[in-house]
Amino acid sequence: MTEQTESLTGVKALMFDFYGTVVDMQSGLTEAITPYLRSKNYTAQPPNRVVTWWRRTHFENSMIDGLLGREHIPYREIGRQAVDYTLTRAGVPHTMDEVRSLVAEIERLDPFPDVVEALRRLKEAGLKLVILSNGDPDMLESGVKYSGTADLWTRVVSVAEAGAFKPHFATYATGAKAVGLDPSEVLFVANHAFDCVGAKAAGMHTAFVDRRKRPFGNEYYPPTLVVDDFAHLAREVIARTRG
Repeated sequence: MTEQTESLTGVKALMFDFYGTVVDMQSGLTEAITPYLRSKNYTAQPPNRVVTWWRRTHFENSMIDGLLGREHIPYREIGRQAVDYTLTRAGVPHTMDEVRSLVAEIERLDPFPDVVEALRRLKEAGLKLVILSNGDPDMLESGVKYSGTADLWTRVVSVAEAGAFKPHFATYATGAKAVGLDPSEVLFVANHAFDCVGAKAAGMHTAFVDRRKRPFGNEYYPPTLVVDDFAHLAREVIARTRG
């Protein structure tokens, strides 16, 4: 990790990706799909691998939707298509009711163990905490409540307000506008490099949560901070915003 010395004294809010950054999507969906695959007598691939197929397909389809410049397709519908494709690819016979049931598990994900305490520390330090997520508004309402973090957020923003999925420029501009801030007053936090790249290109500071110990992979829009987890994030941000 390179030495990080950039000041964050002008930052007034932290804006977080939700799925995979605040809540543990991979583990939660793996736990949900395991008994389902067992009920289908499916053993060709481990459940974690099937979830990776699901998430990659969802990501690819949302990126395609964002690039088309047409009417925004809801996150839930993108998820339905992704699960249907993934189960078909795996050779698992399924019904659309089963697909919808699996997609609904996205609304029942637990936060990473270090998240809640770190968010409380950041809020107590006087920083606004905001979610900017690709999820549909109703999915986020359910998911945030389930995660036990609902009392910590100043605002929960769905990209549906911008009419495009991240990393479209409009999504970050919409997030900043929702809390009345200039993008330069926001530190965007994500476990995904693409999201940090999008936020940095939109004028925000960024923090890459490197839980998986993987290279960031983009030298044009490097993150302001690289942190191991939310506890590390809270320490760094509180120190840097105090000058």
